[in-house]
Amino acid sequence: MWTEQLLDLKLTTPSDNLIKDITNIKGDIIVLGAGGKMGPTLCILAKNAIRQAGSGNKVIAVSRFTDPVATQLLHDNGVETVSMDLLEPGAMELLPDAPNVIYMAGRKFNTGGQEHLTWAMNAGLSGLVAERFKESRIVVFSSGNIYPMVPIHSGGATEQTPPLPNGEYGMSCLARERLFESGAFKYGTKVLIYRLNYAIDLRYGVLYDIAQTMLNGSPVSLTSPSFNCIWQGDANEIAIRSLIHADNPAVKLNVTGPETVSVRHAANELGKLLDITPTFTGDESRTAYLNNAEKCISIFGYPTIPVATLIRWQAEWIKSGGRALGKPTHFEERGGSY
Repeated sequence: MWTEQLLDLKLTTPSDNLIKDITNIKGDIIVLGAGGKMGPTLCILAKNAIRQAGSGNKVIAVSRFTDPVATQLLHDNGVETVSMDLLEPGAMELLPDAPNVIYMAGRKFNTGGQEHLTWAMNAGLSGLVAERFKESRIVVFSSGNIYPMVPIHSGGATEQTPPLPNGEYGMSCLARERLFESGAFKYGTKVLIYRLNYAIDLRYGVLYDIAQTMLNGSPVSLTSPSFNCIWQGDANEIAIRSLIHADNPAVKLNVTGPETVSVRHAANELGKLLDITPTFTGDESRTAYLNNAEKCISIFGYPTIPVATLIRWQAEWIKSGGRALGKPTHFEERGGSY
């Protein structure tokens, strides 16, 4: 039976590889934008690895922290927190120094009509952080949305695929990357740009969205017929371990699972487990947002949790009455408007 505690334990138990790598990450780790979907478990995972490695380094989580559950979880696990709005004047000067930065701050949803806020967060803030932490190693969270949609049988966009973002969100994500690249060029900062596509936490994610659509009695859209995904525990480990691989010029890294997952297949499998017969709407397109993770897998190895297990876990979580974060991915969106 799934519980919140069991899920958090699975997401925050470090592997032997992470514990080994954490000994080569010298000094404290500061996580900017740590209050979002992935940040709390990433911070606790890093802290647990540091403890098991016998190191006394700190993990410092910075966010506005609007979720009291996440804040309490961080405190209970020995993660230091700094509550602030990073866009406030003077915020950069108040941040503690750290030789290692994981930059997760960003804005995706409700961009329509508030494009200026999305650009301020995704682009403007990036320039300030690149300047403030120019002496640090930086892992910059980005998105597969900076790529164009590719044929579903192509294997996905690689790091060599020229960016072609569609919509204000994707364009602002590319701007974030460019500003960190500019900082790396100007100051010699070691940077890794982490292009994620999509994390599965059970409380949110593509699989949760598909299952919830079915539970609501609505048809599942096939207009974007395929997707990539990765267990959030694996995604968080890769982000932390990527600090070792940050370099100059900035490194680009696609982070996702190796499978191209059919939306129809995922819905059918979830339907069997949830005792629902799915219905579908829309014509299956020949393209989708898909990333090729070959480079990532060659560095960090295969993700530990295959898609079939994630589908089973997702159904079990829902049947156990597991909590939802209420943050849909909108993976089916093809027009770039989130």
